[in-house]
Amino acid sequence: HWYATREIKSCNVNSNSSYGIKRKSPLQNLHLVSRSIRHPYYPSSKLQRPPLRISIQLFSSLNRLPLRKTKLLNVKYGYPFHRNFWLARLASRLLKLRYLILGSAVGGGYTAKKTYDQWKDMMPDLDEYKWIVPDFIWELDEHIDFEKLIKALPDADDLAKLLPDFDKIGESFTSLKGFFSPETKECLEKIDQLQEELLRTQLKYQRMLERLEKENKELRKLVLQRDDKGIHQRKLKKSLIDMYSEVLDILSDYDASYNTQDHLPRVVVVGDQSAGKTSVLEMIAQARIFPRGSGEMMTRSPVKVTLSEGPHHVALFKDSSREFDLTKEEDLAALRNEIEIRMRNSVKEGCTVSTETISLSVKGPGLQRMVLVDLPGVISTVTSGMAPDTKETIFSISKAYMQNPNAIILCIQDGSVDAERSIVTDLVSQMDPQGKRTIFVLTKVDLAEKNVASPSRIQQIIEGKLFPMKALGYFAVVTGKGNSSESIESIKEYEEEFFQNSKLLKTCMLKAHQVTTKNLSLAVSDCFWKMVRESVEQQADAFKATRFNLETEWKNNYPRLRELDRNELFEKAKNEILDEVISLTQVTPKHWEEILQKTLWERVSTHVIENIYLPAAQTMNSGTFNTTVDIKLKQWTDKQLPNKAVEVAWETLQEEFSRFMTEQKGKEHDDIFDKLKQAVKEESIKRHKWNERAEDSLRVIQHNALEDRSISDKQQWDAAIHFMEETLQSRLKDTESVIEDMVGPDWKKRWLYWIGRTKEQNIRNETKNELEKLIKCNEEHAAYLANDEVTTVRKNLEARGITVDPCLIKDTWHQIYRRYFLKTALNHCNLCRRGFYYYQRHFVDSELECNDIVLFWRIQRMLAITANTLRQQLTNTEVRRLEKNVKEVLEDFAEDNEKKVKLLTGKRVQLAEDLKPVRHEDLICCAY
Repeated sequence: HWYATREIKSCNVNSNSSYGIKRKSPLQNLHLVSRSIRHPYYPSSKLQRPPLRISIQLFSSLNRLPLRKTKLLNVKYGYPFHRNFWLARLASRLLKLRYLILGSAVGGGYTAKKTYDQWKDMMPDLDEYKWIVPDFIWELDEHIDFEKLIKALPDADDLAKLLPDFDKIGESFTSLKGFFSPETKECLEKIDQLQEELLRTQLKYQRMLERLEKENKELRKLVLQRDDKGIHQRKLKKSLIDMYSEVLDILSDYDASYNTQDHLPRVVVVGDQSAGKTSVLEMIAQARIFPRGSGEMMTRSPVKVTLSEGPHHVALFKDSSREFDLTKEEDLAALRNEIEIRMRNSVKEGCTVSTETISLSVKGPGLQRMVLVDLPGVISTVTSGMAPDTKETIFSISKAYMQNPNAIILCIQDGSVDAERSIVTDLVSQMDPQGKRTIFVLTKVDLAEKNVASPSRIQQIIEGKLFPMKALGYFAVVTGKGNSSESIESIKEYEEEFFQNSKLLKTCMLKAHQVTTKNLSLAVSDCFWKMVRESVEQQADAFKATRFNLETEWKNNYPRLRELDRNELFEKAKNEILDEVISLTQVTPKHWEEILQKTLWERVSTHVIENIYLPAAQTMNSGTFNTTVDIKLKQWTDKQLPNKAVEVAWETLQEEFSRFMTEQKGKEHDDIFDKLKQAVKEESIKRHKWNERAEDSLRVIQHNALEDRSISDKQQWDAAIHFMEETLQSRLKDTESVIEDMVGPDWKKRWLYWIGRTKEQNIRNETKNELEKLIKCNEEHAAYLANDEVTTVRKNLEARGITVDPCLIKDTWHQIYRRYFLKTALNHCNLCRRGFYYYQRHFVDSELECNDIVLFWRIQRMLAITANTLRQQLTNTEVRRLEKNVKEVLEDFAEDNEKKVKLLTGKRVQLAEDLKPVRHEDLICCAY
């Protein structure tokens, strides 16, 4: 109580009355402006003055506090013995009422102006949303000069000069009461009416401020909603906090140990297990988003939560596009379940906690923008079911996050247990001895008030006198009644109701700005952004220097290339590969068929000559020849030919695909993609399987083609002869080469190149000469030597002193007879050039038989039809399937970072990878 008395020497007054005001200190809103204003009842000099005798309602986050009106105490009024100039004195004191009224009006206006400026500073920068507001709004300043209106308002110093000396006014009222007679009560009643009018004016201002704050919140929500719907299809930039969170994610991936690279601020939430740190974070996020448990460890890995404003209250993970609606209980349950699953999956076998960080973004109207990291609770004892190193692991994780010099430590202490049982305060004291970046939070204050015998103990904790730990600020909060099904709204109501009736506040043990999670959230956000600005300014120069060095190195080494990182290079290579696959569809049918026909004949020509033509040619007449050919062709078609044709087609497709993939395109060719293209080609070919039904359909087509013997015109006949001559000449050339290797060089080469024959070559040469004599003696000799003929040749050679093995004689005979047969067949082919006339007459009355020409025509026609069929399968089915396989391989490679690092390597890639995070960080610094 303040008591004011004043002696009036000019009057002899016998009065023991006093005038006092009894009031309780309401909760004050935590804001830098409100705390910086000097209130009149805080003395600024050594002489203490009594406060103004009016009731004042201060602003607070707890807007439900009752307004208490000042009551005047009962005063006994007496009459003075001397009435000299009492009318003049009464008039002078009544005239001072004008100062009271004027001061109240000016003070109210000054308070309104300061609150308006505060509200204006809290408004977001709406420059990017000007297009939402109609144009005539922005033209108002042309008709109304707002600057003059603002300048018309007096400054704070001028207002302070206009304010009267309320202490003297109080003294005047005290002395005045001694002179009032009972008849002057009417004047005093008017004074009470003026006080009530002043109170109503102040309430009016308060309601106005509350209405403005509500309109501000609705306006921001409306702007965010319109932005979310994409008005005018305009793409807006990311919010600053989202960009900042991305930088933390990049640095987390780049330097998981947090040793040197990551010095950006974040709010690290640490506390003892079950101290309520997760509940505090949920109150700041305004949603019950974390898994719940009774006494057991629920936070098993660090969870990074990025808070930002948004039109809807939603949450989403960094690596997922699904949004969880935090206003729906089923989405909240799904989010909690997803976080729990991610935590358990991140914990390795044999461990209890994990160092892997789970990134989560929460957006909603009215949320304070900041980045918080919820860490596993600190434990004092390892219980059963935990890994032996759980305690040490939690300590190492906490230290790793707190050792960042720009990390804000939110130290959570359970107020319902003895303070001496806390472990986290010692840990925080080690990491931040001076308390320059620590904010202390005492939870469960409602339980503490009931259970603690000495309330002053709570006061000591909040004042920082009980623990050796130092902190920037101390807060007391209530996070519910312990019921896991409570909503955030009910917890807020309970918290406000508790602090309204709390004895800790009524007895001034706690200050108003130190309570409620709302004040805590504002304080943490203020501290967070202040540290962000400071740290970003410090690192901006370092980022710019690093970026300049990397860009200079790039310009010197790769002046004509864009700075593409590994992911961008992969996308470029992906597009090139898909273009090359599409190029397969542009290959002409003629090109496909020529390649297929040529390759297939190279594969089957040996079988046709050795196993079909040569055995059939040994027959005595055309009937036996045709029968032998038909039988062998049927066996070949049923067992080998379709499979061989499919193999040829698949190999041809691979070769063409490889040709397009490896073909250099002049100056546009980039060899950095060679390893990736080779890996994609190999994996795509490995996954590709030819259509299983292709062989069955191909077998029928080939069988029908080989059964046809009807050559329709002379052109086809000549083409068959040409095909046969080319085949036989090629075989004859190969046979001559084999014989030359067997017998050695002839006399011309021996004389020209001064080379000789080996002993074995001499033996084979003599054997060749003997075998040639046999052929000259019998031009219609069979393809195989009889045993007596082998003996005769061997004895003839032994007579000349040459010992020969019978196997060598037979081997030499095979090549000699082959050459003789091919030459004879070529002569016969030349004779058949004019045989088409006889063929049409079925060789009646003619000694010329050209059945071998018909055989080669059948083979040639089968090759053409097979090539055409394979070409259709390739272009219609297999090329598309290969393209699909290539796309699947590229998608798999895109998700495999290790594969990309392995296939896209080199100084150029590494330099671009180093440039990307530096530029991103530099962009964030510029944004700040």
